[in-house]
Amino acid sequence: MEKATNTINRHIATNGKVYLVGAGPGDPELLTLKALRLIEQADIVVHDGLISQEILELIPADTPRISVAKKRSQHSRPQDQINNLLIAEARQGHMVVRLKGGDPFVFGRGGEEADDCRADGIDVEIVPGISAALGCAAQAKMPLTHRDAASAVTFVAGQCKGLSDQNWSGLAGTGRTLVIYMGVANAGAIVEKLIADGASPDLPVAILENGTRDSFRAMRTLLTDLGDLVVRENVQSPALLVVGEVANYGDAENKFLEFAQRVGVIA
Repeated sequence: MEKATNTINRHIATNGKVYLVGAGPGDPELLTLKALRLIEQADIVVHDGLISQEILELIPADTPRISVAKKRSQHSRPQDQINNLLIAEARQGHMVVRLKGGDPFVFGRGGEEADDCRADGIDVEIVPGISAALGCAAQAKMPLTHRDAASAVTFVAGQCKGLSDQNWSGLAGTGRTLVIYMGVANAGAIVEKLIADGASPDLPVAILENGTRDSFRAMRTLLTDLGDLVVRENVQSPALLVVGEVANYGDAENKFLEFAQRVGVIA
């Protein structure tokens, strides 16, 4: 009997699976059908802090959920503990949904989680989601590429360590769009870096705040004014910075013109 029990336990321990699921930028209607099905079927949901309340409410009431929300310089759990949690739950035979804002493989540390799970023999599946850049730009009606404005797009993280040492030369300018994730807190330093790396101070830039949610705002200004605009408008994360001529397209409010008129620079 003991041998049979051990055999069953070993079978259960290898029967779990981890799904790294992209929840998109916030609007539950932007979830993929597969993401919704997995959320409804999961044995446990481990989610980050960017998941909207509307999406969290899609998790069945009796499904355990664990928040591993990260804020700037303040993580509820270090990344290695999150990875270990996913592995431990899968070892129990659970269907684990790791629910991540945007897409798991775009600044979501999904690669680290997948690697650790696979190294431990845990089956992993990636379910892509609409990345914040695509969702926010779509809501603002702002094309990231345009035949008259940009034929290349680059995504960068604006809060990485050693920002000043990174080479951003050529990433922003004529014919290019630069999308900066997690850059609000470092907006002033980002402006200095881009100008030092060759970007024009007059380059258009947009802030897309709370994309696909009811509190969405789209504002545009010039690169040299970006840091001041963040302060004037009390911009809060999550927000994206879009640098390039495409910022002149779509519905973004011209906050530079509004400010210039208010202080009397422009009549």
